[in-house]
Amino acid sequence: MTINEIQDEVIEEFSDLTDWMDKYQLLIDMGSELEVLDDKYKNESNLIDGCQSRVWVQADYVDGKIILTADSDALIVKGIISLLVRVLSGHTPTEIAETELYFIDKIGLKEHLSPTRSNGLLAMIKQIRFYALAYKAKEEA
Repeated sequence: MTINEIQDEVIEEFSDLTDWMDKYQLLIDMGSELEVLDDKYKNESNLIDGCQSRVWVQADYVDGKIILTADSDALIVKGIISLLVRVLSGHTPTEIAETELYFIDKIGLKEHLSPTRSNGLLAMIKQIRFYALAYKAKEEA
């Protein structure tokens, strides 16, 4: 699936829910389904700066694609990072670096997050794009 197809799938899942408490519950459920991040990756270099909660993102380069694994110590934030992993993991550095993440606005996530969580979301996206650009530079070297 392309990144946009996955984004559309996420939008569809959230569109069935009209109440934001239900959407938060869906986020929490998604976070609980996130693959467990090995403790060896819960280190300072994988910790996202700018998040109020602790969020770790590990990016591995496998067969020309970036495989993301992540974790957080906060339920809703874990749900948010699980969405980013779902949408972006398994794609090329170029795809990740150049894609527009429109699902965030379409599901209403940005407008329903506190300012600190919004900043954290932007920090997560920025870090994942940084990994993508770094792997892209290695490809071109």
